[in-house]
Amino acid sequence: MSHRPDFTFVSASACRDKRVNNCPQIAVNVPGVVALRDSERPETIVTMTADAWRTLTDAVKAGEFDLSA
Repeated sequence: MSHRPDFTFVSASACRDKRVNNCPQIAVNVPGVVALRDSERPETIVTMTADAWRTLTDAVKAGEFDLSA
């Protein structure tokens, strides 16, 4: 069994309101790795490279994953 790095997760400022039940959380404290999790399911962690994170965030900013469409 491989060792999981000690990620330090944070939420976006919009999610820090106690009335918001769940939020995506991100950790960038491990060099070369971006880790994501849902605050309601903290045991499930998805990791990717920094390059993959940039590709994902660029696509989100460009509207490729717009759920309101």
